[in-house]
Amino acid sequence: MAAPTPRRTQGERRASSHALILDAAVRSLVEDGYSGATTVTIQERAGVSRGRLLHHFPSRTALLVAAAQHLAVERITDMESWPHATASGAERIDRAVELLWETFRQPYFWAAMELWTAARTDETLRAELLPEERRLGLAIQHVVAALFGPVHSTHPAFDDVRELMFTSMRGVALTYAIDPRDPTTDPHLDLWKRLARQMLTDGLT
Repeated sequence: MAAPTPRRTQGERRASSHALILDAAVRSLVEDGYSGATTVTIQERAGVSRGRLLHHFPSRTALLVAAAQHLAVERITDMESWPHATASGAERIDRAVELLWETFRQPYFWAAMELWTAARTDETLRAELLPEERRLGLAIQHVVAALFGPVHSTHPAFDDVRELMFTSMRGVALTYAIDPRDPTTDPHLDLWKRLARQMLTDGLT
């Protein structure tokens, strides 16, 4: 006779519902867009009651901002677990650039872009999103520094390289919305590697 399945505590049920709602919101942002990511749609995707959704997130804006940040935190956790190259030269730089470019091909990126676009004309959304994005940005900076390693992340040009990579990759990634192609063969990837190598090895012996 099989042992009875242990009953989950109320806290475990709340945590499970919270995660289900956030995952459903992320999927809706990516697949339905900002306008289509309604609380009704998210509730149906998550398979929870209206009351349960409102208990966790009293407003649509709070839910969608939390959803994007939820996926971003998961992505940072993934980045932190990636095996980094042990070399400190061009091999380390190239691999770091490749891994950074991967982050702009993930669901979080498109969820974030949906919110950023909506926030341009929605002051309430912008007010909630901006401080969260700033906190997230600081966390990402630490992860990116670890990707490049201590030799390169302490180079005087590192901050400039990081910002150049972020802004350029974000711009290129947006073109994939209307022109999908193989990101691993994007010509910008070699360009980013060459620029990073040039800027981060200058002055090193």
